[in-house]
Amino acid sequence: MQFTVFGDSGVIQLNQVDQPQPKENEVLIKIAATTVNPIDMKVRSGFMQKIMPVNLPYIPGSDVSGTVAAVGSGVSRLKVGDKVFASTFGGTYAEYVALKEDQTALIPNNIGFDEAASLAVPLATSYSFLIEGGGLKPGQRVLIHGASGGVGSIMVQMAKALGAYVIGTASGDGLALAKSLGADEVIDYKTQDFTKLVKDVDLVIDLVGGETQTKSFEVVKEGGRLLSAVMPPSEELAQQHHITAKFISSTPSHKKLGFGAKLVEEGKIKTQVAKIVKLEDAAQAQDLVSAGGVNGKVVLEIN
Repeated sequence: MQFTVFGDSGVIQLNQVDQPQPKENEVLIKIAATTVNPIDMKVRSGFMQKIMPVNLPYIPGSDVSGTVAAVGSGVSRLKVGDKVFASTFGGTYAEYVALKEDQTALIPNNIGFDEAASLAVPLATSYSFLIEGGGLKPGQRVLIHGASGGVGSIMVQMAKALGAYVIGTASGDGLALAKSLGADEVIDYKTQDFTKLVKDVDLVIDLVGGETQTKSFEVVKEGGRLLSAVMPPSEELAQQHHITAKFISSTPSHKKLGFGAKLVEEGKIKTQVAKIVKLEDAAQAQDLVSAGGVNGKVVLEIN
């Protein structure tokens, strides 16, 4: 599935292209599943061209699960037949993709391909924000905005596994979901003002942006951190509140996925698959995610 011009979901078409071949240190994955992520629609609309430009025609997709079909020279950790998952930037709305061995990991032994695909981006992102960028320690307090979404729901669970006190914002059915996944407190962002309910958190994870991000500076304790996945925070506000505030783009890594896979195998992280659709219906799946209110991931299955 690819598009040759930027626009709405109608630009996505099913096309025949050459099968990729693995280069040095790459593995060729026969894809079983991928998922729809918010970044997919931002790229498709052309919104990301100034920040993360792509060349057309473009195949979307940020995560993948499947079976290693071939390996390039220099590959030592993975072999043909291994069941793997990975996060990347582009190329997974397809039957095959070639990826670096370094960003590809064995899927947890207690889940299938659909669940593994739904975990790739959330596990890598959660590690990047909580451990790499946030330095989260046991007993610290973390506020996660968007706690019931595809990434947020996994981040809540990883934060709990790291021993943190977790506060999450959500709405509707997402409130009960975030609570069931281990959040110590949940706040309905539609009816409650989190700035009146939360104070002195060590870390804020912003998966929402806009006014939510701006107001979040008020609740971080001095010396704390505000990390955003959606937009660069104000340096001026960070200085005023004596905190560190950064925009983070998660980089793929088999070590991050391996860390998360262990938590999945231990039962500390459970997957959240909201809906499964066929790859050919990618346009409708993107519209479903764009409409909002989806708790968990929408999976695209490839036959």
